[in-house]
Amino acid sequence: MVQLITACLICVLLPWLVQVWSLPASWQRPETDNTAIAALCALVVGFWLHSSVASLPGTRESSGILPGFLASFGLTLTVILLLRIEYSRSLLVVAFVLSVAWFFLVYAMTQRKTQLVLGVVEGGRVGLFDAMNGVEVVRLDGTALPDRIDAVTADFRHDHSDAWEARLADYTLAGIPVYHSKDLYESLTGRADLEHLSENTFGALGPLASLLEFKQWIDRLIALPVIILLLPLFAVVAVVIKLDSPGPVFFIQRRMGYRGHEFSVIKFRTMREDRKHPRGGEERSEDRAGIDQFITKENDRRITKLGRFLRRTRIDELPQAFNILAGQMSWIGPRPEASQLSEWYEAEIPFYRYRHVVRPGITGWAQVNQGHVAEIHDIRTKLQYDFYYIRNFSLWLDILIVVKTIRTVFTGFGHK
Repeated sequence: MVQLITACLICVLLPWLVQVWSLPASWQRPETDNTAIAALCALVVGFWLHSSVASLPGTRESSGILPGFLASFGLTLTVILLLRIEYSRSLLVVAFVLSVAWFFLVYAMTQRKTQLVLGVVEGGRVGLFDAMNGVEVVRLDGTALPDRIDAVTADFRHDHSDAWEARLADYTLAGIPVYHSKDLYESLTGRADLEHLSENTFGALGPLASLLEFKQWIDRLIALPVIILLLPLFAVVAVVIKLDSPGPVFFIQRRMGYRGHEFSVIKFRTMREDRKHPRGGEERSEDRAGIDQFITKENDRRITKLGRFLRRTRIDELPQAFNILAGQMSWIGPRPEASQLSEWYEAEIPFYRYRHVVRPGITGWAQVNQGHVAEIHDIRTKLQYDFYYIRNFSLWLDILIVVKTIRTVFTGFGHK
């Protein structure tokens, strides 16, 4: 709250006073006051948005600053233009720049790189924290707590003794946070434990049907104008692909989608055409012995020079906007796997098919945190990210994924 009040004074009130004092009384118009009020509202909304995004696991406090204030000031400007309210463009821009700069400065001054000292009660699944970066584990033996303990964790599903149940209650009464090990693990890593299926905050295994339907309509409403805007780019990329290597422009493959129904995903072709598989180098054998041919490896020789650029920038994924318009995919969700790979993973990993409870996406929580993987041991980690997304399905998580996706586009993180 102190940060917000100080920001209002520095980012809105101070520029307003400077503009009022610097202009002659005859030049002053209502637009100055209108802009100050609008900027104040945008600042409060931006602070709320960035705080909501920053509270998600695996994020830093700075993650939501720029997207939060871009959204709030952009919405404010839209309302001003629609209502034809007189405003000062310079004052609104100054307020936006100062707001972003102020909260980045606050973050830089207050961030701490200290480890979390975690008291662990033995019993159940508490070994997850032993090798976790940024966490110092202290085993509790029932005696007095060490001088410095930030929090205590225990597996609430384990049958602890009555003495330990009483101690946990005493820790809480003493103001020491006590967390269920499963929930704390997810909060620190952004991954859901794969030991067994678990309910979400609504007490169900899957997101609410109304939320999924609402998201689908939003996806479609966004997809239509995006396709229209990207048609010139699609035409240019299509021509360059034909000039770069022989073969079709698009790569079409059967993949596993929403509720386990197959669909044909469409992408720009990035690999050399395989004569044995006329639909492109990405089309591979269906038998188990040839399953490795489905996996795109590091520096894969099948990828063309243009294909590497398209993959790095994720331009090859853009035609999937047509899949979104058809209701087969979403902008954000677990990546759809090739049907043969999906069947293989289902045979190797218990309840792998659970990830099909939401529509697959062009980008997702696993993609922005882990990148492209295909080996079984990596798939298990990827599945943890997918399950976390499903359990914590929300607007804020989608906003964070969008922010991290922008980062991956510029850095090429996780591409193969």
